[in-house]
Amino acid sequence: AHTPIDAFFRSLAQHSDGRSIGIVLSGSASDGALGVRDIKGVGGITMAQDPATAKYDSMPRAAIATGCVDLILAPEQIGLELARLGQDRYRRPEPVRSTEDDLPDPNGVQLERVFHFLRAASGVDFSQYKLPTIRRRLQRRIALQKMPRLDDYLQRLERDPAEAKNLYRDLLIHVTSFFRDPESFEAMKQTVFPPIISEAKGQRPIRIWVPGCATGEEAYSVAIALLESLDGDGQSTAIQVFATDVSDDAVGKARQGVYPESIAVDVSPDRLRQCFVKVDGHYRVSKLVRDSCIFARQDLTRDPPFSKLDLIVCRNVLIYLGPRLQRKLMNVFHYALKPNGFLIVGGTESAGSQTEFFALADKRFKIYTKRAGLARSDFDVPAMPKSPAQPSRMTSSRSTARVSDVHSDVTRLLVGRYSPPCVLVDRDFQIVQTRGETGPFLELASGDASLDLLKMAREGLLDGLRTALQEARKTLRPARREGLLIKSAGAPREVDVQVLPFGEPADGTHFLVLFESPVSQTAPEKPMRGAKRAVPDDLRIVRMQQELSTSRDYLQTIIHDMEAANEELQSANEEILSSNEELQSTNEELDTAKEELQSTNEELNTVNEELNARNDELSLVNSDLINLLTAVPTPIVIVSEDLKIRRFTPQAERVLNLIPTDIGRPLGDLKPNLDAPDLAEVTRQVIESVTARELESHDRSGRNYNVRIRPYKNQENRIDGAVLSFAEVEEPSRDNADALRQFIHALANAISAGVLILGEDLRVHAANETLLAMLGGGSGASLSGRALQELAGRQWDNAVLLESLEDLRINGKPFAGVRLELSTPRQRSIRIDGARLPGTPARLPLLVLTVLDAG
Repeated sequence: AHTPIDAFFRSLAQHSDGRSIGIVLSGSASDGALGVRDIKGVGGITMAQDPATAKYDSMPRAAIATGCVDLILAPEQIGLELARLGQDRYRRPEPVRSTEDDLPDPNGVQLERVFHFLRAASGVDFSQYKLPTIRRRLQRRIALQKMPRLDDYLQRLERDPAEAKNLYRDLLIHVTSFFRDPESFEAMKQTVFPPIISEAKGQRPIRIWVPGCATGEEAYSVAIALLESLDGDGQSTAIQVFATDVSDDAVGKARQGVYPESIAVDVSPDRLRQCFVKVDGHYRVSKLVRDSCIFARQDLTRDPPFSKLDLIVCRNVLIYLGPRLQRKLMNVFHYALKPNGFLIVGGTESAGSQTEFFALADKRFKIYTKRAGLARSDFDVPAMPKSPAQPSRMTSSRSTARVSDVHSDVTRLLVGRYSPPCVLVDRDFQIVQTRGETGPFLELASGDASLDLLKMAREGLLDGLRTALQEARKTLRPARREGLLIKSAGAPREVDVQVLPFGEPADGTHFLVLFESPVSQTAPEKPMRGAKRAVPDDLRIVRMQQELSTSRDYLQTIIHDMEAANEELQSANEEILSSNEELQSTNEELDTAKEELQSTNEELNTVNEELNARNDELSLVNSDLINLLTAVPTPIVIVSEDLKIRRFTPQAERVLNLIPTDIGRPLGDLKPNLDAPDLAEVTRQVIESVTARELESHDRSGRNYNVRIRPYKNQENRIDGAVLSFAEVEEPSRDNADALRQFIHALANAISAGVLILGEDLRVHAANETLLAMLGGGSGASLSGRALQELAGRQWDNAVLLESLEDLRINGKPFAGVRLELSTPRQRSIRIDGARLPGTPARLPLLVLTVLDAG
């Protein structure tokens, strides 16, 4: 097919990017329909002439049917619109923008409002899409709406929800074609399909997912390529191609599978013949290919994926998504694929940072295989940005941060100057936080680093600290130990320890340990002049040593008990950890099962949606067929290949004596009002020979019918039965019949060659004088009514002649050059040609033989 407009538009889209404008004017066929899609795909503007003003409206209508035409205008309006777009600052090669009207919106406030309107209209969050593409599409839409500033367009979105839907349609990229990049499909057939087919072995379906399928060309191309690779095994190996897109309109067009004639540029003649059916100037994908593809709406960023897939073909989708969504989709694809499954992305795309999950199988055509490993099946939706109606919290957040900093400074000042040093520990005495100067009381123990408070206590502090902590943990009341003598910096130092529990036991009790120095140390008093010490130092030391010895014995017993209890707790803890690991494993299995159920549910929803769409289509076709058959005044009967009645019109009930319950009965079992005993046999011959036949018959009331029997062909051009129509033939009046008979006799006598006129029963109706002379004289009346075989002493009883006449009578096939040897009145050789009189009324001669002397 010669489609220069498509080639020109595609070249324009490649070289002019978003500044291109494509216009389809009056013309025949569908050239330009594919090109406008490419122009709109790169952000250009498309127009079409209003079909009502076009002399030839095929080209404009084909372009409009793609859904990619922005403006439908009369020719004079197209000129005005071109002039206006030429002055638009967003359509120039180097747009000149002022700071006030700058569309890129560096702070993102206006784009946030645009995203909000889009979410309300479509439910799709575009905030994670690549912003350059969003801005180009937004510029394009502003230019079409004839608005000077983005603020004006935002006001339009606010008061007109329909405009948000139009912007949503413009943002969706639907640039696709059949077998785009043909070499990649050949690589697919050589690298991807053979191992998939070998693994399936006809025992399970081959499952493929084509996300971002647009209007279906990519999905149908993959299905066709796979069927070609199966090489005749397509009937035994089931194929499931799940094709999804976020656009309802695109999915609806994909389900129909109807495309303009111009796809012949991308599809080879062999594929067009084998996989497409031409219908009303369009190509429709064959039923075998359509049944292999299941189309459904799906938002890749939100909806659960399919599972246990052999192949994912996601070409030229990732380039429109931000890095966060790309990483998310790579995880989703890894989860959805079977072990050793394949992933194919576009030529400008890659697996990105997820190379630990995918191995490169073909660098040129970006074919990856799934690596063994567990990807994080994160199907959660990114948090929605705030709506434009919500005030920005940036300022308040900064103010809160500044107040928090001030509070922290105040806390540090108070702790450092007035509060005693302290540490916060959990129930296991592990340090959580420290406040103040704790160095004189705690130090890191030698060996492995540990935050255990008891291991970090300095010499002399451990026993009193341990008993205080245990008492506080047991009673959940404050505990205090005084007069603990520790050695810090080589000198003894007295310290009091206080343990304060706080927090609910259910949430985990914590303990605050305060290290307080006695007042005598912090503020020593000067002894009065002449005063004596109340207690001698020696007595004081002896008392302290006795108390210390008693405490050590008591604490040693407690330590042994605690160590035993600690061992038991350690054993119980190990058992709990083991149980926890088992529970964690069970939980992971449940999560995996849940995700598989989600994927299966999504698949079932997709199949159900496809079945509902096909049921609606079948219901519509069935209703059209019923109304059509009811409105047709001709009796019509449709039979299946095994001659069982499939449908019939109400008018056929009288002719064939049918009732509604006769549907499904064999045609030969009927007792029709029509005199046609061999009707079933003739119908079988029509189906077997794929040749139409006609019969003459009449009913019991004397009405004559012309019965036409034609083969029934389905969409795949396969014979699947026959169609019988019964046209009533009006009986001519006697006067008209006599006049017609006289006219035929006169015409025969006017011809110089011999003429013999026969009836349907091969009996003579008339013969001209030339033929009578060839037969040895006589009159026409003497021959009238005689059978052809009886002429000239049965010399006309010739097998070749009779077979040719039978074929002429039944199938209407004329013949010529049948030779016959006659011996009366003299030896001669004659040549006989035969034909049927067209449109002859019933009971009048039908066949005409011309006889020439062959020498």
